Amino acid sequence: MTKIEEIGQKAKAASLEVAQLSIEERNRVLRAMSQALTANQAAIIKANQADLAKAEGLSKPMMNRLTLDKKVLDGIAESLEAVAELKDPLAGPYENWEHPSGFKIIKKTVPLGVVAMIYEARPNVTIDAAALTFKSGNAVILRGGKEAIQSNIVLAESLRNCLKEQGLNPDIIQLIEDTSHESVNELLHLREYVDVLIPRGSGSFIDFVVKNATVPVIETGAGNTHIFVDESADFDKAIPVIVNAKTQKPAVCNAAEKLLIHEKIAANFLPKIADALLAKGVELRGDKAAQAIESRITTASETDWDTEYNDLIMAIKIVKDVDEAINWVNAHTTHHSETILSQNKDNVAKFMQAVDAAVVYQNVSSRFTDGFEFGFGAEIGISTQKLHARGPMGLPALTTLKYEVFGDGQVRS
Repeated sequence: MTKIEEIGQKAKAASLEVAQLSIEERNRVLRAMSQALTANQAAIIKANQADLAKAEGLSKPMMNRLTLDKKVLDGIAESLEAVAELKDPLAGPYENWEHPSGFKIIKKTVPLGVVAMIYEARPNVTIDAAALTFKSGNAVILRGGKEAIQSNIVLAESLRNCLKEQGLNPDIIQLIEDTSHESVNELLHLREYVDVLIPRGSGSFIDFVVKNATVPVIETGAGNTHIFVDESADFDKAIPVIVNAKTQKPAVCNAAEKLLIHEKIAANFLPKIADALLAKGVELRGDKAAQAIESRITTASETDWDTEYNDLIMAIKIVKDVDEAINWVNAHTTHHSETILSQNKDNVAKFMQAVDAAVVYQNVSSRFTDGFEFGFGAEIGISTQKLHARGPMGLPALTTLKYEVFGDGQVRS
């Protein structure tokens, strides 16, 4: 048996234990985990500094996502307390009805079982995933990227030690410390033990997982997010929305990457938005029509239109109308979040109906695509597929159904 198989076997056994815990027990442990993280801040920061010292080739926004300081850790500890306050996703009331022959059917919500998370340079996901899977009665296998391995080891050990202190099986939460490609490939095929796999990272990474896994996958996160500025857009409102969507946190999947502008307003609007974005340090790339209007825009390549930058870069295209915008978005979208800035009700309705994305906005920054912002309290990821879950995934997305049937000797004729 390989090390990965052993982890899977332990997770399967632990999943049966955690599923039996009451909501009071789960919440008590989550609060204890919050306290443990606060108590272990010095060790966590030291490990994180070791990761940062070895990080190479990461953009400044990605380095920011990798960094754990006191402020970030305080926020993570608070998030565990917040998860403890959320409604139990396994609680009833459950739908129930009686069959004509007299037996009773109950449609019950139950945990998925073993959830595997594969993610890149985001150590906060270690805590988010562990907290949400535990709250929903699941065991979790965590496989983070090499960039954050020292941070992840200390974070996972803090949680596992907390489980031990609470008299629970530490294998409810396990971290794969092997950051080689082989560990990913083996985890993708661990069908005997893993019930669902959730990847979080770049578009190419998620594509690799989806194409190669035999374990069921919930596709998440890749965000080639567009904003279309319609001819009826209110400039005073549109510019702050675009700047926020691009620059507030550029290395996340709900940050805007592409800007489409209606040709009737392009000559007037483009210099204004270019001023605002350049002032924030955004590099602008664009098509010939955009370059003809604004000389500070460099040439966008064919690959630019399908690239998730995760950086202060934005590509700009001029379109003739809402229909061209919709067709362009649907040809290049990663089905995450798409936005129209418009006061025209007909164009808004058409865009909302026709664009194939998990979240579609009118006159709102795409940065709001988030479980906390949507009122779910927390999220395990943002699903860009259509089965099981779509959009920000809260606790209910980590559950499934079981039908319990109670009878008294009925047989089918």
